[in-house]
Amino acid sequence: MPLDVVTGAFSYTGRYLTKRLLTAGHCVRTLTGRRVEHRELDVPVEIYPYNFDDYEALLESLRGASTFYITYWVRYPHGETTYEKAVENTKMLFRAAKDAGVRRVVYVSIANPSLDSPLPYYRGKAQLEEALMSSGVSCAILRPTVIFGAEDVLINNIAWIVRRFPVFAVPGDGHYALQPIFVEDMAQLMLEAGQREDSFVQDAAGPEVFTFDDLIRTIARVTGRKTVLLHLSADLALGLSRIIGLLVRDVVLTREEVLGLMDNLLISGQPSLGRTLLSDWLAANAGVVGARYHNEIARHFR
Repeated sequence: MPLDVVTGAFSYTGRYLTKRLLTAGHCVRTLTGRRVEHRELDVPVEIYPYNFDDYEALLESLRGASTFYITYWVRYPHGETTYEKAVENTKMLFRAAKDAGVRRVVYVSIANPSLDSPLPYYRGKAQLEEALMSSGVSCAILRPTVIFGAEDVLINNIAWIVRRFPVFAVPGDGHYALQPIFVEDMAQLMLEAGQREDSFVQDAAGPEVFTFDDLIRTIARVTGRKTVLLHLSADLALGLSRIIGLLVRDVVLTREEVLGLMDNLLISGQPSLGRTLLSDWLAANAGVVGARYHNEIARHFR
């Protein structure tokens, strides 16, 4: 049976990919930086730490692997975790994959990265794409827009706010767009990319495009809430999100996310590869989406 390595097999996107790999009869090994819950240990996955401080141990964790699926990244800087450190660590993963003789690397990037971007999130992703394509390893780079699903942070926490507040603060005019892709569709694209031999870069976007205003209205409708949209400057909207963040002990929204969204970086100019409609998924999950807040700091840093 082929052995595949997945970063964060117990995390968000990696969890759905891992289910597909196991169903297909693959052995799965994961690299993870967090404590694994006892209930997750029943999944037949070999567990290794990232070992960024021990290159030989990192190499050993990749030996024998056919495909290396890399979802590793940071949503925002926290403590000693920075975008610059994430770029350095990911380049180490690329180098280790080559030195360990891994057949193929599938890397999850972001839609519309740019080396000239003023946003470190997008600039860092572009630097990593360039590094991987020049590494000499057979690779696939997938560029998702926004990935939605049961454990998703952005869509779920928007719904959480809609459920609890009569007014929703919208950065800017709300006419900028996003094109979400379902996590199950994303996992399938990753699996298919791992089975190919050619190196390529491809957007991963869903079949629906929403303006941000329309997304909020859609969420309000399916959850049965009446929400007034209040258009504010990006700085003021971020300030209000920080107040909510103090209540939930989390970073609700980042400047990178707001500016990327307002610059229309969460849509694709390529044909849609996702099949699941966000509007259908919201309607089917109206009772649970936003029912509880998904805490990013608790998920990754505690």
